Amino acid sequence: MEVILKEDIAKLGARGDVVKVAEGYGRNYLIPKKLAIEANAANRAVIEQMKAAAVRRAAREQGDAQALAAQLAGVSLAFTRKSGEHDQLFGSVTSADIARELEHKGLNIDRRKIQLDEPLKHVGEFTVPVKLHKDVTASVKVTIAKEAVVETVPAEEAGAQA
Repeated sequence: MEVILKEDIAKLGARGDVVKVAEGYGRNYLIPKKLAIEANAANRAVIEQMKAAAVRRAAREQGDAQALAAQLAGVSLAFTRKSGEHDQLFGSVTSADIARELEHKGLNIDRRKIQLDEPLKHVGEFTVPVKLHKDVTASVKVTIAKEAVVETVPAEEAGAQA
């Protein structure tokens, strides 16, 4: 039996491919789960239209991603955090923090697109990649500075010094 795949299926094919499968697999699994449709002349025409629409949509999404990457090119973010010895932060700067800061600058980027292997835990400058599309990756400059520490004197010592 020949079917046209509506979704990517591992070890079988990609969306829009015409594949030959066993009768039972096609009729009992792929077609009822809406993963495939039977390959006939009418369905082949529908799939061609779906492929053309997908190509147009992908081109538009890539263009939008490139425009957003151009906006991100000049963006730099600054964070101030408390830190201890050797410039180790007490907390960290995560992808959610970066996404929130980008939103304050008017750029709405999903935190899952920010490619941090692990949260930033040191004072310094970092370049963080942002994957906007499968072919478009931009980078954002992130600067983490030490928070100014205010020395406080306990009340007992303050009274004794006066």
